[in-house]
Amino acid sequence: MSWASFFKVDDQMQKFSIGVFLIVWTAAVALGGPLDEVYHLGPDSEAQKGVPAGKVAGPTTLPSNVFPNTTRNYWVYVPAQYDPKKPACLMIFQDGHAFVNPHGEYRIPYVFDNLIYRREMPVTIAVFINPGHTPQQTESTDSEWGDRTNNRGMEYNTLDDKYARLIVDELIPELKKSYSISDNPDDRAIAGASSGAICAFTVAWQRPDQFHKVISTIGSFTNIRGGHVYPDLIRQSETKPIRVFLQDGVNDNRGMRDKGPDAKYDPKWDWHAQNINMAAALTEKHYDVNYAWGIGTHSNKQGGAIMPDMLRWLWRDYPRTDDPHDASNRGPFVPPGEGNGSEQH
Repeated sequence: MSWASFFKVDDQMQKFSIGVFLIVWTAAVALGGPLDEVYHLGPDSEAQKGVPAGKVAGPTTLPSNVFPNTTRNYWVYVPAQYDPKKPACLMIFQDGHAFVNPHGEYRIPYVFDNLIYRREMPVTIAVFINPGHTPQQTESTDSEWGDRTNNRGMEYNTLDDKYARLIVDELIPELKKSYSISDNPDDRAIAGASSGAICAFTVAWQRPDQFHKVISTIGSFTNIRGGHVYPDLIRQSETKPIRVFLQDGVNDNRGMRDKGPDAKYDPKWDWHAQNINMAAALTEKHYDVNYAWGIGTHSNKQGGAIMPDMLRWLWRDYPRTDDPHDASNRGPFVPPGEGNGSEQH
């Protein structure tokens, strides 16, 4: 039976059938299922034999004066090729627990190992930082990212400069006590997923003197705390020196408030439409922007699968010698004296 013949029923039955179909379809989208399972991690997201492995330290606790009475955990990845005599690039990931997890959707330490080894991105220290919480609240985890249990919603979705001040004035000075980090904003990137993505963009937007590179996966540029204004704000403002990669799925949260045949559409609550609007505004203002729209839901599957390619694009112009007479940086990047032995994270 075709869909057309199935819906050749009286008007009341038609409304009921469509309503049931939308409820079932919406539930499938919310749970992910086959819409997200088409995306798979590749070899760049796995430990590879012969690739020198960086080390992950942490978690370390960071208190804050910007957000009084809060602390948050963070981890630091240092690549095997790091040389304290040469300031490293820096990349900061919000919702750090999700990006540092070697069994998660992103597995950034493995990705950095492989790309740095093949000289597809520069020597980069990665920081994985969680949202803050008060003593009465809980630390974010992979099972509960923190919207219901800590300060994530407020810290990440607000468009002011408070979170940028935490990163620039509190986190980075702590990092510099132990690591040599470049002060050049071209050498600094920031990333996140969902509310962590709009948070990452806000940091670069507020402080382009500190960060010139952003990766956003399933970004929440919606009216959680006014984030839907960004496309108009981008168009009304002078172009900033920010490079941005946006990823989202056409089945991300699509702005239907409530469920069933009486659901109302709210364009300010449509994740994918807002990501499209962001890409359009950034393009119109001549930003260095790239984007990938998949078929997924509000899921990290596609973002994790394409993260190596997003990183290659983001860091595509880091300085390298292109001299046919000099092969010194045309082979794998192996630290002197370490050989090609790999180690566990």
